[in-house]
Amino acid sequence: MTIANIFLAIGPWQIAIVVLVVLLLFGGKKIPELMRGLGSGIKEFKDASKEDDSTDDSKKE
Repeated sequence: MTIANIFLAIGPWQIAIVVLVVLLLFGGKKIPELMRGLGSGIKEFKDASKEDDSTDDSKKE
């Protein structure tokens, strides 16, 4: 089974179970903090990759 088929095999019941487990583990008050941290981490990663691309462009010239 390929990776694409595995992702297509995930249905709504599996997603609901994962969401329920996350709620039970972290609670409703912790989830916004986790998402905020995840969002800031993604933003920092994007900024770092853009910065790296701009330094590569300046080296080419």
